[in-house]
Amino acid sequence: MKGTYLGEFEELVLLTVAVLNGEAYGISIAELIEQESNRSVTISTIHNVLYRLEDKGYVKSELGGATAERGGRKKRLFSITATGHAVLNESKQLRNKLWNSMPELGF
Repeated sequence: MKGTYLGEFEELVLLTVAVLNGEAYGISIAELIEQESNRSVTISTIHNVLYRLEDKGYVKSELGGATAERGGRKKRLFSITATGHAVLNESKQLRNKLWNSMPELGF
């Protein structure tokens, strides 16, 4: 595994892959991120992140079936690995710990 550091956008993509539960591919990931975060993303950015996450061992991919709407091309489907799930949990625990430690700021 190359490294365990998970950047903010990597975390967002990894969470989206987990939410899509085996039905995650470039366009479905981009659409869900845009819908939930009101943030514009490009397919090439999503693919770059997916390949980095795959190199780190956080996601795995396989080719799905060919579809007529894709001109007979197959989709590359991504799913989260046990390692990816563990790193998401670590990230969540750290964020929750910091949020719970924050004092009332009185704003």
